[in-house]
Amino acid sequence: MTTPVQAVSEPQPGLLARLSAEALGSMFIVVVAVGVGIFSNPGGAPVPVALAAGLTVTVAMLAFGHVSGGHFNPAITLGNLIAGRIKAVAAVAYLAAQLIGSVIGAALVYFVVTTVPVLTNARAAFDVVAPGFGEHAAAQTQMAGVLMVEILGSALLVAVFLGATAGRRAVPAVAPFAVGLAMVVLLQLGQVLGNLPFNPARATAQAFFSSTWAIEGLWLFWVAPLMGAALAGLVFRGFQGFTAANDADITDVRTGTHDGVHDDFDTDHDLAVDAPDTADAKAQESSSGKNTVSPAPSPAAATDDARDFFDGKKG
Repeated sequence: MTTPVQAVSEPQPGLLARLSAEALGSMFIVVVAVGVGIFSNPGGAPVPVALAAGLTVTVAMLAFGHVSGGHFNPAITLGNLIAGRIKAVAAVAYLAAQLIGSVIGAALVYFVVTTVPVLTNARAAFDVVAPGFGEHAAAQTQMAGVLMVEILGSALLVAVFLGATAGRRAVPAVAPFAVGLAMVVLLQLGQVLGNLPFNPARATAQAFFSSTWAIEGLWLFWVAPLMGAALAGLVFRGFQGFTAANDADITDVRTGTHDGVHDDFDTDHDLAVDAPDTADAKAQESSSGKNTVSPAPSPAAATDDARDFFDGKKG
């Protein structure tokens, strides 16, 4: 007879753990991005800020991605929601956690700025990194240009995230670097045009500690990135349906069911793995009179690291 082998998996993190990871990762990103921006020249030399922020995204995803999925950005959360990879209630909770973590991070930087004697006006220092358009942008980019770049940049960022973390087709060690590098190249453009963060939570945190003009123009840095995220989520959902149609006749060896793209985001990691017996195997078993035990599945079959690491539908 054949002995089924149970797939071994770690318990799913609870919602509180995931929200804590999102808040902590968001705080980390804001502390580095805003801190480096204030003590450098983000408009004239965007590389340090862009590189620091992108590397921080990579580090945060590596550190906390296995807990929460590594969003740290309301735009990415919305993209995951529209793509069907996270529940609506969890998405709203993620957004709240990201905002709280980002504001705490900005507050910590604000406190540090107040302790620097040469920076006599902390709000003026935050004005240097606050997103803006028109007269408040380094290149005096008009609202239409900022709107277009925020939409396009956020759509590309969300598309990279969704593509790099798409279930069992993803490589968990590579996804954080793909998203982080995408953030680096996008920020190099965004910093020059008007400190565009492609992250509504970070924009909000920076605006809270800047002059009043930053709060007045904050709406743009919510509307534009969420529009881009929605576009990317819809496109990814279309790809998802196309892939599911192509994979409809492929059977999952773990579950015995069709391996459509929705299986990439399931949360049942405790299914029995039982390789089907063939007629020849049964004949050999009968003739030898010995019991055979199926070998342990390979790590790829027993556990799906890519899905487990960045499974956005754990909620």
